[in-house]
This record gives sequence, structure tokens and C-alpha cells, in this order.
Amino acid sequence: MKIDKYKKLRNGKYELIMENGEGIQLYEDTILKYNLLLTKSIDINNKDLIKFDKKCEIYYTALKNIKTRLKSKMELKEFLIKKEYSTDCIDDILKKLEKQGYINDLFYAKSFLNNKLITTSNGPRKIKLELQKKGIRQDIIDDVLEEYNDDIQLEKINKIANRIVKSNRNKSNKALKIKINNDLGLEGFSKKLIDQVINDLKFASEDEIAKKEYEKLRKRLSRKYSGEELEIKIKQKMYQKGFCYK
Repeated sequence: MKIDKYKKLRNGKYELIMENGEGIQLYEDTILKYNLLLTKSIDINNKDLIKFDKKCEIYYTALKNIKTRLKSKMELKEFLIKKEYSTDCIDDILKKLEKQGYINDLFYAKSFLNNKLITTSNGPRKIKLELQKKGIRQDIIDDVLEEYNDDIQLEKINKIANRIVKSNRNKSNKALKIKINNDLGLEGFSKKLIDQVINDLKFASEDEIAKKEYEKLRKRLSRKYSGEELEIKIKQKMYQKGFCYK
């Protein structure tokens, strides 16, 4: 079929107007590959041409998606699958993007780790699980997490532990240690390093904290209880807070 004229569109596409007035949209890459500018004719039933143009669509869709946020190979593949592109075409495009350097799981993992170190309290175990969910190979994860060494972890654990201590001044030392252990464990730090930090932490005097808590509880509970019942209620509350009250 003869091509009468070409009309440039957005996103690297052209509309080819046929001599009968019909139009077909193709990517510039397709036009150049099949010499359509020179021949000024097209076989609209050419399956290879149609498949190549579809790959161009997948390629530019993937590039646009990567520009919004860096993605792992698996994340990008899942995005393209949701667009209902064929798996074979997706795999070909992913290989092309990898070769061009637009997809690089090692670079992605390093960027992911650096971002987590700056913006979160995540420990290595938690980061490892997140990277696994994003389809990063285990050898890449192991290589990248070597950068998250014990010194960096101890510095972060110290900051978190001290923050917990400062914001929980009404808790007993026992309760504080339990909370620090639990919170940091959930963040993905090793018990060995957590214990090391806890052993070096300076806690406030237990007697002073207990005395203040006792007075606060007595003042509050005496509105409802008195005598022996009041003392029992205070004792229960003190035990719940981790204080040894006699």
C-alpha cells in the first residue's frame, strides 16, 4: 500500500497516511528499520513489522516507567505483564534494556541500600527481605549488604536505642531493654549487636523512676481506691511497668 504522507506524533510515533486516506501509527524506529521513508509503501500484513513495532511500544513504555522511579528487573517485568504484553516480547526488551544499562539489579540494590540507610531505621535482615521480594539475586544481595558493616549498624542501633530511652523515661530499665530488643529485632538487626549496645547504654536510676511512677499512680488511683486495695492496685501497675515493688 502506498504512503501518501507522514505526520509526526508524540512519543516517537508517526501517523502514516495512505493514498486511500487510511492511517496507521508506527514508531520512528519501525519506519527507519523497514525503509518506509524511501520505499513510501508498506505491507500492513507484514507480521515481522507489526511485531517489531509492538516491541518498540513495550520498549518506550518501559523507559517511561523507569524514569518515574528506578526499578529492579522483576519489578519492571511485572509492570509490563500487567500491561498484557506477550512474555516473549517482554523478555527481549528486558535484555535490550539490560544491555543498554537502563536495568541493572546491582546498581538498583546499592541505591536501595543507600536510600534505606539515610531514610529508615531498617537493619540488614529487613533490607535483605525487601530486596528478595524485588527479585534481586541472592549473590547480589550478599555483595551489597557487605557495605552495611557492624560499625554502621552499631551507630544506627545506638541512635535508635537512645531515642527509645529518652522517649520512655517512665519505664523501668527492664521494660526498656525488652522494648529496645523487640523494636530493633523487628527492624532486622542481629541480637548480638543489640545486646552489645544495651550493655553499653546508660540507664537512669531505677529507684528514682520507680519513686516517680509510684507517686503518679498513687495520685491517680487514690481517686478510686483506698487502703489495702489501693496498694494492691499500685503494686499491679508497677509490676506491669517492670518495677520490682514491695
